[in-house]
Parts: sequence; C-alpha cells; structure tokens
Amino acid sequence: MDMSATTIIFIIAAFSLGLVVIMQRNNIPPKLRRGLAIASIAFIAFAFFLIVYSLATMGS
Repeated sequence: MDMSATTIIFIIAAFSLGLVVIMQRNNIPPKLRRGLAIASIAFIAFAFFLIVYSLATMGS
C-alpha cells in the first residue's frame, strides 16, 4: 500500500471511531467513555492535520 492509501484509511477510521463514540455514548460504560472520547479527539485532530498537510504538499 502506498502512503496516500494508508492516510485515507486512517482518516476514515478516525472519523468512524468518533461517530461510533457519539452515537453509542449511552451504551459505553462511564469509566471507558472518557478515555474513548479523548482518544477519538486525538485521532480526529491528527486526521485533520494529515488532511491539511496533504493539501499543503499537493503542489510540490
């Protein structure tokens, strides 16, 4: 797999995790909820960074 396919898969997975955490927040135990929310925020923030970085380096 090349780097762009890996990046796209990570971005899709990060946003999917965030969506699952938001949709299933009532079914997640309270002790696990905070950790999953923090991990989701970190993954989504890194996914946004990868999107911006790929757009910035697209022309070079």
